[in-house]
This record gives sequence, C-alpha cells and structure tokens, in this order.
Amino acid sequence: MVRKALILYGTRFGATARTSDEIASVLRGEGIDVQVVNAKENKINDISEFDLVIVGTGIMINKGTGEPDKFLKRFQKELANKALALFVSAGGLALAEREGKMDEIESTRQKHLKNKAAKYNLNPVAMGLFSGVWDFNRLPWWSKKAMSGLKQKLEEAGFKETQPGIYDTRDCEAIQSWAKDLVEIPTK
Repeated sequence: MVRKALILYGTRFGATARTSDEIASVLRGEGIDVQVVNAKENKINDISEFDLVIVGTGIMINKGTGEPDKFLKRFQKELANKALALFVSAGGLALAEREGKMDEIESTRQKHLKNKAAKYNLNPVAMGLFSGVWDFNRLPWWSKKAMSGLKQKLEEAGFKETQPGIYDTRDCEAIQSWAKDLVEIPTK
C-alpha cells in the first residue's frame, strides 16, 4: 500500500499545478504523505523514500513542458522499480471530447503518455489524460490572436468563464477518481 508519494509536475499557466493539488488532496485524504513539486522551481535529488511517483505535464500546442521529461530521463532506472503514474493536462481535450474528435484524443494519449513511457523504458501503473484550463489572460499576444475564435467555441460547447478570460474545463470528478485508484496500487 502507498504510504508516501511524490507528485512532480511541469506547467506553463498553472492548470497542471491545480490538477496536481487535486490529486494530492485525494491522496492526503487517504492518509498518504504527499510532496508536490513544481519541476521548474525545485529539483529532486533522491526518490528512494517514495512508494509512488506521479509525473504530470501540461500540453500547449501539442507540446509538453520539458522539466518532467528531464526528471523521467534522470531517474528512469529508479522509476523502473517504483509505482509510477503519468498524467497530462491538455487544454483542448474537453473541447475535442465534446466535438467527438476521438482520434485527436487518442493521438494525445499515445504521444504524451504511451510514447513517453516507452521512450524511458517505463511501465506506469496508471496514465491519466485530463482536460485543462484556458487562461486567455496569460497567453502571449501572438497566441491570443491565433486563438481568437476559441473562446466562442468553448462557449458554444457549454463551457463558461470561471473568471474573466479563464475557462476551467477540467473534470475534477475524473481527476479525483483516478487519484483514488492510485491509493490501491501495490508498491514495488
């Protein structure tokens, strides 16, 4: 049974941080000691004390953040002997689901989860693909222009601003359910 977990994430605009906090909240509620680390701000030098390691990245323009990859590469030998879970926060996932673009969703799963695990010769016990948050306030000017029609598409798909310029499309129940399943994973 999991006693101590590390959640290491990479994020650009904070959605993956919020998802990591949601996962941590569930695990803590089950009595697990959890350390949450923003890979851009803090470095991990040793993972030996953790029974479960969860690594997450945000996706923007079909590209993940670099820090989680560096972590996976650096600790790939140790992670082969740990219970490892990977997750991705993809802003466009919820919209793709509503529009029935299952090929796009499977492509994201393949590229950012399955291929990532294979690249580092890892066998994760769980892989989560979650929707993310669109924060139009923090996008660079060139991106705002390129995505000008996206707000309308989000509104038409039933997503509302949670704050001015922010659309939180995450399914917190799915994230919590995934995290709860991690509690039961046997450790190595």
